[in-house]
Amino acid sequence: MERMDPQGRYQPGMERDAEMMPQPGLGSAPQPGYDEPTTMPGYDTTQPSSPTPDTASGYPGTPGYAGPGAGGAFDAWNYREGTDSAGAIDIVGYKVEASDGGIGKIDEASSEVDASYLVVDTGPWIFGRKVMLPAGIIDRIDRTEQRVYVSCSKEQIKNSPDFDETSYTTPMYRDKVSDYYRDNFGTRY
Repeated sequence: MERMDPQGRYQPGMERDAEMMPQPGLGSAPQPGYDEPTTMPGYDTTQPSSPTPDTASGYPGTPGYAGPGAGGAFDAWNYREGTDSAGAIDIVGYKVEASDGGIGKIDEASSEVDASYLVVDTGPWIFGRKVMLPAGIIDRIDRTEQRVYVSCSKEQIKNSPDFDETSYTTPMYRDKVSDYYRDNFGTRY
């Protein structure tokens, strides 16, 4: 096998020199530039780097499913992956289903980046009260049934901050709503 030096010139004897050089990973001592990988502080090398079926959380249909974003920050004001098509369709009028039953119909829907939400008219369920639901709690949107499914119970939604028609688009009100969902349910998302 012919060997070339860095300038591309043939060097007789380079084959022998290359064969005699210790190769990383073949029982030789690490060479400069060929150091074995080192661990980073806080990185557990005994754990898989990607979810396995028994450790997955964040994958629908797997044991321990905790919802998108599990282990990360709860993103209240953006649609979850897979539901981001909500902006492409008009979902006003769709029914909203909590984990334990229906809560009302969508009066208003926003698909603005970092500011997506639903305003739901609960009708007689909570005496005609409206609620604001951040897009981050939406599990899925069923276009055929015209239903939006959220990952909270009716009781959790009932206990959410009161809807304020005069301030619901302000950062202060949104902070209040996102804090409620993050503090109470953020570890599930």
